[in-house]
Amino acid sequence: MPTQTPPRPAFRQLPFMGVIRVNEAAFKVGYTMGDPDWSNLGQGQPEVGDLPGAPPRFDRLDISLEDHAYGPVEGLPEMREVVAAHYNRLYRQGKSSQYASENVAIAAGGRLALSRCGAALDNLKLGYFTPDYTAYEDLMTTFHRLNPTCIELPASNGFRIDPEELEARIEQDDIGALLISNPCNPTGTVIQGTELAAWVDMARRRSCTLLMDEFYSHYIYGDPGNPGPVSSAAYVEDVDEDPVVIFDGLTKCFRYPGWRVGWVIAPKSIIRAFTAAGSFLDGGPSKPIQRAAIKVMEPNRADQETNAVRAAFTQKRDLLVDRLKALGVTFPGEPQGTFYAFGCVGNLPSPLNTGEGFMHEAFKHKVLTVPGEYFDVNPNRQRPGLSPLMAFVRFSYGPPRENVESGLERLAEMISSSG
Repeated sequence: MPTQTPPRPAFRQLPFMGVIRVNEAAFKVGYTMGDPDWSNLGQGQPEVGDLPGAPPRFDRLDISLEDHAYGPVEGLPEMREVVAAHYNRLYRQGKSSQYASENVAIAAGGRLALSRCGAALDNLKLGYFTPDYTAYEDLMTTFHRLNPTCIELPASNGFRIDPEELEARIEQDDIGALLISNPCNPTGTVIQGTELAAWVDMARRRSCTLLMDEFYSHYIYGDPGNPGPVSSAAYVEDVDEDPVVIFDGLTKCFRYPGWRVGWVIAPKSIIRAFTAAGSFLDGGPSKPIQRAAIKVMEPNRADQETNAVRAAFTQKRDLLVDRLKALGVTFPGEPQGTFYAFGCVGNLPSPLNTGEGFMHEAFKHKVLTVPGEYFDVNPNRQRPGLSPLMAFVRFSYGPPRENVESGLERLAEMISSSG
């Protein structure tokens, strides 16, 4: 009797990414979400409670009868108008070219906005950087039309690249689009000022589309002369011609991650393509949540939130970086933005001298951290061998200060007892 070939499974096994991967490992050793006995320094969200000087947190949601019906795939017109006005107010005052509601699409969170992007992009070489946000790997693996092209940001250069070197790579590799988080998750590096202007100018001249993930755009530290948020929108000349696509939302900057409200700012033609992608991917965002988001983005309230966030998170950043340095963790590039610090543990005793080893030992002290190699974006395992980020750890100062302090105390105990 002939041997039968076993049936092929209908679904492939998909790995968890980043913090979710850490959480899955932590669950196996007794961690539960929100457990006060644990310090979550792997956390990928900001604290969501009251902050000194911040406006009160929303605690009510009004729903009208019409909100029970389908809404536009691209978002409510009034929400799109508010987002356009937000960018014009912060970044485009005095410029002849202004964003309109047609330059905006609303999506149910940043990952969904990026998924619409992946579905809408044509066949091209997509330049990406490492280290960078873990979800980019899944994006480039899922949409097979994309040809991922890696640009490594070495620790020896503070995880940065000179604009002239970047332009040479774009020309050499015929890169059609660049995807990057700015400020960068996990390193906290910020491209801003004349450097960011050079990126936008290069994109314009080279017809290379910038896909700018700006979800941490209000978490900017260390430059008293530039107290405001940072966005590539400030350097766009023509909002309908320059190849600049911006992703942001309420998740980080307004501290409402559970609302799942994201947006895309781009030329009108690109917004139409994203809307078409959304028509089959997701069908559009929640109407009641968009109406609440309009209130969140009222200008005075938005500025109050930004100022409070920067004050609170600057203090937590300084606390975390100073304490970790004293424990032997080094930082090739100290965080200028986000709420993460990307530190090297290579000088610590084994097994704490790798990100994976550090994570598992920290579990024993009820602390979560994220191994740096998780941010070594490598779609389809194109680059073989060991990751250059194995000795790095991403530490989050997103949780409340007391939780950050508790976590640092436990890590100090772990390191002092390991020698």
